[in-house]
Amino acid sequence: MMGTADVEAVWRIESARIVAALTRFTGDAGLAEDATQEAVAEALVSWPRAAPANPAGWLMATARRRAIDAIRRRVALHDRYVLLAADPPACAPADQDIDPDAIDDDILALMFISCHPVLSREARVALTLRVVAGLSSEEIARAFLVPVPTVQARITRGKKTIAAAGVPFELPPAAERRDRLGGVLSVLYVIFTEGATATTGDHLLRTDVAYEAIRLARALAALQPDEPEVHGLLALCELTAARFPARTAPDGTPILLEDQDRRLWDHAAIRRGLTALTRASSHGLGPYGLQAAIAAVHAAAPSVEATDWDRIVLLYEALGRLAPSPVVELNRAVAVAMAAGPEHALPIVDDLIAANRLPGSHLLPTVRGELLTRLGRHPEARAELELAARLCSNHRERSVLLRKAAALG
Repeated sequence: MMGTADVEAVWRIESARIVAALTRFTGDAGLAEDATQEAVAEALVSWPRAAPANPAGWLMATARRRAIDAIRRRVALHDRYVLLAADPPACAPADQDIDPDAIDDDILALMFISCHPVLSREARVALTLRVVAGLSSEEIARAFLVPVPTVQARITRGKKTIAAAGVPFELPPAAERRDRLGGVLSVLYVIFTEGATATTGDHLLRTDVAYEAIRLARALAALQPDEPEVHGLLALCELTAARFPARTAPDGTPILLEDQDRRLWDHAAIRRGLTALTRASSHGLGPYGLQAAIAAVHAAAPSVEATDWDRIVLLYEALGRLAPSPVVELNRAVAVAMAAGPEHALPIVDDLIAANRLPGSHLLPTVRGELLTRLGRHPEARAELELAARLCSNHRERSVLLRKAAALG
């Protein structure tokens, strides 16, 4: 007997393969995803009564039949229905009618389609989590704290956009793949960072979202083993996630880096991250690899005081040249403060403010408040931390900022 949890587990593991295979057969990603969802709904009813010998094969066969039914209803696609009509037995292996060598390419193509440049970033994230990761609309809505109808609208709009643009189900030509790969990595990075530090809500971490991004990054690294930045992103995610067990107290209260019990860090994740970083280093580090290298310095240090801050400053300078952004410059200021003192970092932050970089973000006043605190300019520091709290949408982070401000009273 198999229950809801078993169906969900099989779906999470096999959904990308099934959707990808059906998309290749039907040429319609929306139809493939809908048919697979229908198969899951049928599994929730039938598996508790009679568990299949091969659950993945059962889902593939059922989804295939649902796709055939839909195509039959679309009389204009009769020829494609004939192509699909050879229906495998319900418990046949999931890949019986699929070229085994093409499965990986199918999943990779699904990633590229979900992250296609014709889509908005929000649609890319929603489609990737729904179609490739297998998350429900409700799970995606909870992760990003948006209404379920908003997520559903993004997914529907994304599918319609892909269909209207005539995006083929295939890997981009080799000449275009590297350029398009950046878009895929960007989406995975957005998903992971939202899980690692939630933008809004009552929780600092959304580990389920972060670990989903890691799972997809691992799959991408396996499918694109010769792309250094894929390994760089995977290394960054692994090394950052390694600190999750020590980042919050049992009640969810954030624990700052200097107060974390480093014995709680996930050392298996650190080893995986360092292995991926080594692979990323084979052709020189890109932006994700440099961020992973910074995380590796933290992972190697027994304490904040013993951290090689000079090396971190150098890595941020390299990152700023390769991928300049106000966030990188702000992080460099934090490293400069640790390496050389807050008086050397404050001008960097003030320059960002003068240039109106990161408008409306709580990050700039947060860092400026910390620097002013260390310089003993407590009234100014308190004002900055209170401003940061007003701008911060995450309740857990806001409570930390207000507590720091109150301590300066």
